[in-house]
Amino acid sequence: MLDYRFIVENVDAVQQNIKNRAMDADPAAVTALYNKRAALITSVQELQHERNENAAAMKAKLDDASRQKLILEGKVLKEKIAEGEEELHKIEEELLREAKKIPNMAHPEAPIGKDDGANTICSSHGTPVAFNFKPKDHVVLGQELDIIDFDTATKVSGTKFYYLKNEGVLLELALVRYALDILLKKGWTPFITPDIAKDEILDGTGFNPRGAETNVYGLEGEDSCLIGTAEITLGGFYSGDIIPREKLPIKMTGLSHCFRREAGAAGRFSKGLYRVHQFTKLEMFVFCLPEDSEKIHAELRQIEEEIFAGLELPFRVMDIATGDLGAPAYRKWDIEAWMPGRGEGEYGEVTSTSNCTDYQARRLNIRYKDENGKNRFVHTLNGTALAVSRAIIAILENFQQEDGSVRIPAALVPYCGFEFIRRKQF
Repeated sequence: MLDYRFIVENVDAVQQNIKNRAMDADPAAVTALYNKRAALITSVQELQHERNENAAAMKAKLDDASRQKLILEGKVLKEKIAEGEEELHKIEEELLREAKKIPNMAHPEAPIGKDDGANTICSSHGTPVAFNFKPKDHVVLGQELDIIDFDTATKVSGTKFYYLKNEGVLLELALVRYALDILLKKGWTPFITPDIAKDEILDGTGFNPRGAETNVYGLEGEDSCLIGTAEITLGGFYSGDIIPREKLPIKMTGLSHCFRREAGAAGRFSKGLYRVHQFTKLEMFVFCLPEDSEKIHAELRQIEEEIFAGLELPFRVMDIATGDLGAPAYRKWDIEAWMPGRGEGEYGEVTSTSNCTDYQARRLNIRYKDENGKNRFVHTLNGTALAVSRAIIAILENFQQEDGSVRIPAALVPYCGFEFIRRKQF
């Protein structure tokens, strides 16, 4: 959430940012409510001052008529104060509701555009493999190798679920440990987070916990949801806290299941593991001083690049356009890995990393004390170390062999214990 005063003092810039992000919010309404709140606060304070004067006058020696007059005036003042405070509470709720609709300001270098068609390529790594045979997609490979079962999962759980089997299980565990070891060597603190969070934490991190447009599974009868990413549970870890300055930056990596409704996500590139209702992800999350967030954002991107370069996968880094950022992000980079099974081959998103500045911290009330002892909001950042299901897509499709087997990247072999996944002999 943006600071109220910033919105009021920069209405035109905030409105242009909303337009650039193709979002619907009204900074003019926030300004009007902010000014109305200020006038009400002044009015209530003046009434409270009159009440204090009335109370002080009651201590003097008075005749009955004067005392009764002051008592009556005191009752009127009490009623007016109660009415003013009730109206102020309503205005503050409405102000907060309208302000939460306004997205974070975008980085001045973020490409301007309404959707992912305006994303730009920052860099490319590796060369897509040229097969001397027609490559298969991961759905066919997974079924032929007997490591992924979509049909049984549909029967048991519904569409967009899957079973991993045999070497597929070991591949998932290997990927998690491979990425986790990279982060542990860099000093990150590991967590396994809950798969459930309260609505207030989802709202604080910028996710819509309820309503027709939510991508979140709500729990019936509970003010909580299944998480779509450990960004939510890691981001909420210090909600309401004041973090000692000397502890910053705090670098956390969280392993969790992720649950997403994926409503309206049908399409030719949504098949198989690419868009599913449940998957495993290793997430990075950072709380830091405001002056450090851009430097740390570059560090998160470098870690993601290191992970995928170590997997020998061709990939590119995308600078995400304003309309595709999501409300909390100030700037966002995605890594897209080459996926040969997409038609003649296409890049598909496998990670993202966002600098959310103080947008989430304001909503979650996470602060630190500056050098003058004043409370300030921290900056928060998040990044995907590894979304396992999409990494499996890229590995199966890029390292498939003409005989139907799949080679395992060298970095994963010590974790897997095998160099190839081969077709079973039945």
